[in-house]
Amino acid sequence: MFIMKFQFHGAAQTVTGSMVILTVNGHTVMFECGMFQGRRQEAFEKNRTFKFDPATIEALVLTHAHIDHSGNIPNLVRKGFKGPIYATPPTVDLCRIMLKDSAYLQQKDIEWVNRMRSRKNEPAFKPLYTIEDAEAAMHLFVNVPYDKSFPLCEGVRATFRDGGHILGSAGISMEITEKGKMTRCGFTGDIGRANMPILQDPNIIRDIDALIMESTYGNRRHGAPADVEEELVQTVCATAANGGKIIIPAFAVGRTQEIVYHFHKLFDENRIPDMPVFVDSPLACEATNVFRNHPECFDRETNRVFVRNNEDPFGFGRLTYVHEISESKNLNGLSYPHIIISASGMAEGGRILHHLRNNIENPKNLVLFVGYAAQETLARKMMDGARTVKIFGEEHTVKCKIKTMDAFSAHADSKDLLDYVSMTPPSKLRNVLLMHGEKDQSLPFSEALKAKGYQHVHYPALYESITI
Repeated sequence: MFIMKFQFHGAAQTVTGSMVILTVNGHTVMFECGMFQGRRQEAFEKNRTFKFDPATIEALVLTHAHIDHSGNIPNLVRKGFKGPIYATPPTVDLCRIMLKDSAYLQQKDIEWVNRMRSRKNEPAFKPLYTIEDAEAAMHLFVNVPYDKSFPLCEGVRATFRDGGHILGSAGISMEITEKGKMTRCGFTGDIGRANMPILQDPNIIRDIDALIMESTYGNRRHGAPADVEEELVQTVCATAANGGKIIIPAFAVGRTQEIVYHFHKLFDENRIPDMPVFVDSPLACEATNVFRNHPECFDRETNRVFVRNNEDPFGFGRLTYVHEISESKNLNGLSYPHIIISASGMAEGGRILHHLRNNIENPKNLVLFVGYAAQETLARKMMDGARTVKIFGEEHTVKCKIKTMDAFSAHADSKDLLDYVSMTPPSKLRNVLLMHGEKDQSLPFSEALKAKGYQHVHYPALYESITI
């Protein structure tokens, strides 16, 4: 009997903490090892504890470097995982800086928690993992380029296909042979969008029997890129005319580089006022250098406009990359209109918290959200209209303007997702498993797929096992 099994240990009926285990031919391999983001206590408990023995996992395959897909790898290694971690070369380079940065934040966060606990005479917690743990995990990474087949375990060969989501992102095409029967299976990771700046379009995995796919925006359509650009122009011009600042919480990898690219282009076209732009995130600064080191991942337009003219897509005269804490603090004293891009995108940590604390009570200012935020995160609360929020344990009134432009999202929308699946007809694609999506997005997408003739569509619950 053919009993290939997938078990969902993360990003099941939510969008964070991606983690899926495949059992086949008596072997166990894992896809993603992401960090869950949400309520502090819930996140603390979920990230600290695995519902399986990490030592039993023989190999890990990573689709991209975002922390909700890679962030718990050092903890996995510390608890006994010793196998190879397969990823594309840009993903390995990004993980080298991102996991170390994540460890630093874990240690700083736990220091703050322990100060609170000591006042209550409660025992201290240990960080989820340390910088040394992150460095140890990097020794297990194995570079695999796009479109090169590699053995994952007995009976399984895998190939990375360009995901078009962030630098180095990949979908995974697999040929799985068990008991003499071969099944072609796809694991999308996060799916990017066609015709977006910087990166090449997604290379769709097709002609498959089963597909495990993300569904973050399964019930939403993004605006056209040209319309989004004009909306950004109007937003910047209105805030500048009002004498305000624009604060942009953005993921250090992917979103920051895309926003910088757009500002570079709009300044060159004289469509927005001459005002300074600050990227205040040490991680974003390092990640941007990784982007510069991998021009092979850029699309034709980026190469035509910037690379061939020896011009840096991520640097221009009005742009300043902020490294030191003292420089970051100095931004608080600027009274003239300017733009600050800072991590994290979900406003759950990093320097963005300081900028929000110092600016959200000024009605002249604008906080511009340019991507998805998970439930219970500070970003999501502000996007949903909360009038008071807690930052560093203190309550603040939201008096600034709030705007959300999810059309900058690097995630495929409902049409993109349908087009992706449609590359394989229902007669061939017998199983579709939806993950990395909340119910209001994934369930309508499931119905849309069924209406197209894909009858075996499932939305697994956390820890549920699906046999194919």
